[in-house]
Amino acid sequence: MTDTPTQQNPFFETWTTPFGLPPFDRIRPEHFPPAFDHGMAENIAEMEAITANAEPATFANTIEAMERSGRFLDRVANVFFNLTSSNTSDALEAIARDYAPKFAQHSMRIALDPGLFARVKDLYDRRDTLGLAPDQLRLLERRHLGFVRSGALLPPEQKARMTAISERQATLHTLFGQNVLHDEKDWQLVLEESDLAGLPEFARNAAAQAAAERGLEGKYVITLARSSVEPFLTFSARRDLRQVAYEAWIRRGEHEGPHDNRPLIREIVALRAEQAKLLGYATYADYKLDDSMAKDTTAVERLLLQVWEPAKRKAAAERAELQESARAEGMNEPIAPWDWRYYAEKVRQAKYDLDEAEVKPYFVLDNMVRAAFDTAGRLFGITFKERPDLPVYHPDVRVYEVSDADGRHVGLFLHDNFARASKRSGAWMSSYRVQESFDDEIAPIIVNNNNFAKGEPTLLSFDDAETLFHEFGHGLHGLLSRVRYPSQSGTAVRRDFVEFPSQVYEHWMSAPETLRTYARHFRTGEPIPEDLLRRLLAARNFNQGFGTVEYTAAALLDLEFHTRTAVDDLDVAAFERAVLEKIGMPAEIAVRHRPTHFQHLFAGSGYAAGYYAYLWAEVLDADGYEAFAEAGDLFDPGLAARLKTIYSAGDTRDPMELYTAFRGREPQIEALLKHRGLVEA
Repeated sequence: MTDTPTQQNPFFETWTTPFGLPPFDRIRPEHFPPAFDHGMAENIAEMEAITANAEPATFANTIEAMERSGRFLDRVANVFFNLTSSNTSDALEAIARDYAPKFAQHSMRIALDPGLFARVKDLYDRRDTLGLAPDQLRLLERRHLGFVRSGALLPPEQKARMTAISERQATLHTLFGQNVLHDEKDWQLVLEESDLAGLPEFARNAAAQAAAERGLEGKYVITLARSSVEPFLTFSARRDLRQVAYEAWIRRGEHEGPHDNRPLIREIVALRAEQAKLLGYATYADYKLDDSMAKDTTAVERLLLQVWEPAKRKAAAERAELQESARAEGMNEPIAPWDWRYYAEKVRQAKYDLDEAEVKPYFVLDNMVRAAFDTAGRLFGITFKERPDLPVYHPDVRVYEVSDADGRHVGLFLHDNFARASKRSGAWMSSYRVQESFDDEIAPIIVNNNNFAKGEPTLLSFDDAETLFHEFGHGLHGLLSRVRYPSQSGTAVRRDFVEFPSQVYEHWMSAPETLRTYARHFRTGEPIPEDLLRRLLAARNFNQGFGTVEYTAAALLDLEFHTRTAVDDLDVAAFERAVLEKIGMPAEIAVRHRPTHFQHLFAGSGYAAGYYAYLWAEVLDADGYEAFAEAGDLFDPGLAARLKTIYSAGDTRDPMELYTAFRGREPQIEALLKHRGLVEA
């Protein structure tokens, strides 16, 4: 007798794991398709029941009924998409390609359901008479806006076209991300002992570990994970090998053949422009920014250009110093992009008597994790207890139970810190379950992914430690959420506000009192020497011209892609060159994410016309952290309580209202320029 699709399938069972954590040890790829099919059918039936209700629309029988719908599908999808990002396989990737258009069709079927929209619009038109609580009123307004922005007001033939666009985009986004992952998995630079000139011990150890993982014992391997290639570009004395690694890194997704992302970008940009036009917007950027804090392209461009020219001036001064250092070593050629990090490290050593190889032994991963946890405890009154008894999807993952000051359960936090071939590059936060208190009190299950090079022990750079704190800030946004409805939970906020809670949290990592406590040598346990700490903090703005130029160029490139109206004949490489020439991009610096591996833009639409959001949020975070400095106490209880309100509010209030309630005024850009060293402090 063969099993039916629901037999032995954990998605069709009530999970008895502690805290409702997915039973990862039992979930297999073949469990997803029948669960997806069931979940979509059940969700459609739930929506049809809402529209078939003969009673007049009420907030309870329409909006709250929608909040209750799709729970089975959400549970399956949350597990699936986290696994395809964190621990994918050929089987999972095939399912992702198959189901991407089906999910899009499903979503658009709901978003363009005329009966459902009629009920929502009826409530929206009467919203001032319904006696709704503030969070309910905002939920209704955002639901209505979501329908409108999906095309609910369009005539039938245009609705059909919107659905077709959505389906095709979903497929293209999935293929784009898989193509980048293919290149990252496929490429490796295999080195012999004789090729390691300049590499410090931690970089050699990481390269040896990467080789061992690939069955190349006795060799050394550099991969295209940022945690592997950046240290190689920083320390390798072999200019020829730096060039090889650099060119492979920037050409991810840009190869003739089945994994070429250029034709995908061309089609994605064209479909987005068509989508915006159908909805009455001149460009896709106009469409996206209409529902943001920034509101329009003029505001975004103004912000980016406010930092672009100062950043270029600072980068030009940095380049001159690097060129001088190169000449002193006998290299008379102009600095090339694969030279910048190498000579920047040499200049940094000379100016600040600071060597990354001297710093890194004090940044032990486990200590920095403890620093992030303890900082959250001091600010927000929560604690983290490791739970090695709970199931995980990969041995690298560590699970923590989070509790409040009274010992009550807050949620679960999964930490997945190491690079591997089955994980996409970058760093991100996601959730297996979001917090809500609608029908029952539901605690969140949050995951942070990083891509650190595993070592014994794992040592981080200063930037790595900031990344860890950044993603943990996102994690706190999910863990500290205290909202009624799941649609408003945690990070479900405007795209240009979502980075504020993460970026402001970074500041506590570099606070001297944090470093004095947690930056301890991996062998001796001794705290970082005061002299080294002083030099490290003095060098914080070193190379900020480079960092600001590579980021801002990517944000400007994003804006140019999505304000373009003539898209049918888009030559991606030529377009990139033209944009970078127009803005005066320094030849020695590459844009942080070239189009063919710019996953923020093209492996999904979340940050499309929105990559500026990191800088927008930095205005908020630099200004916001300044409040603690002004108070003379980085853990000022009153400020911490008001900051916690932002983390807990989700999308129940307008973001600028939340910020001004915390800060006492709207943000100012001066703190950002000072923080990046683009003006005199």
